[in-house]
Amino acid sequence: MGEESAAAARAWQRMLSGRRLDLLDPSPLDIEIADIAHGLARVARWNGQTKGDHAFSVAQHSLLVEHIFRRLNEDAPADWLLAALLHDAPEYVIGDMISPFKATLGQDYKAVEKRLLHAIHLRFGLPAQIPAKLVAEIKRADRIAAYFEATELAGFGHGEAFRFFGRPRGFSADALELAPQPASRAQKTYLARFAAIEKMRALPSSLREG
Repeated sequence: MGEESAAAARAWQRMLSGRRLDLLDPSPLDIEIADIAHGLARVARWNGQTKGDHAFSVAQHSLLVEHIFRRLNEDAPADWLLAALLHDAPEYVIGDMISPFKATLGQDYKAVEKRLLHAIHLRFGLPAQIPAKLVAEIKRADRIAAYFEATELAGFGHGEAFRFFGRPRGFSADALELAPQPASRAQKTYLARFAAIEKMRALPSSLREG
């Protein structure tokens, strides 16, 4: 490819909302929650290698992580709940890549992912860079979710999942929503949870509840 063709290469994606999101220099103004929910509900976790008639989507995974995070952090402010719900939001444009492939791609993938997440945070009134403690707590919830997804949906044995994700304590699969859903339902549920958290964020701090 010549220099002229390379310079003209498209680095943006048009969304159903009509927004045009630049993947290399994303603007918060081009991010809409409807696009995020639509995209995440149609991106499969585990490369689609899960049980059921439907893919277990990133939208469902995000709801699961936020639910687990809320149980682990009962006094968490609404902003933290939103950060948990949005933790994988960049995947609405870059897809969900399994960890071994992310490691192969290295820093280039991580840089794009980080820029998108920062823009998403700013769009919804969160700090671009959230506190390290919050990152760690979301990651903890993420690993618990991954353990149950792996063992209940993706064919992992419990010992194998333990080696990769750790053994969750205080949670059981039957208390979690793990049944893969149609994309339209996952999208609707994701938007409803987002709206509920935004309603909490609008309340005076003394009235907020998770």
